[in-house]
Amino acid sequence: MVEYLPSGIEWRAETAPLAYREALARQEERLAAIRAGEARELIWLLEHPPVYTGGTSADPLELTDPRFEVIETGRGGRYTYHGPGQRVGYVLLDLARRGKDVRRFVHALEGWVIATLADFGVEAWAVPERVGIWTRDVDGSEAKIGAIGVRVSRWVTMHGFAVNLDPDLTHFSGIVPCGIADLGVTSMARLGVPVAQPVWDEALRRRAGDFLAALAPSEVE
Repeated sequence: MVEYLPSGIEWRAETAPLAYREALARQEERLAAIRAGEARELIWLLEHPPVYTGGTSADPLELTDPRFEVIETGRGGRYTYHGPGQRVGYVLLDLARRGKDVRRFVHALEGWVIATLADFGVEAWAVPERVGIWTRDVDGSEAKIGAIGVRVSRWVTMHGFAVNLDPDLTHFSGIVPCGIADLGVTSMARLGVPVAQPVWDEALRRRAGDFLAALAPSEVE
């Protein structure tokens, strides 16, 4: 499904899984086209078959059981898992039009996911010293429900976020997710809040305007 936000950004939501390598190649092509002024900015929602991906800070010792394909990427962060039941959002925007502030972009991504989770009654938060989106698991412990990882090339972004709707959480055991060994991973389904992908996508879209507004430089800057 391809639509357009009021801002003119292309909104694409895939209904079938897409191989990670293919999605990465498409992102790289689109990034170059956006940078050249030949394509619209893009927000792309999809899911992947099971795969482990490593960011620029990935430590091989944190790949404990590579039972799935392992792909090194150019995004920030360490190892993470993608698979069925996890909704991935790739965000390709031109920050040169939005104040050239990478930190603001990352914080806006976090806020977008956190606000959307709140719409389903899931309280979540970001932690400055830890990458990702966190919530309270069923046993009361803190656990990760979403991952954040971005790459910026000449002010055009790629990669983005992933939220655990209902993935097989045992698949995360093959890595130390994002390098944090003492905290677990959870999902909306585990928390008793099952959400179908189309419903999640629509909730994200309703919050897209707030996300884009958060990228705007303040008047005092």
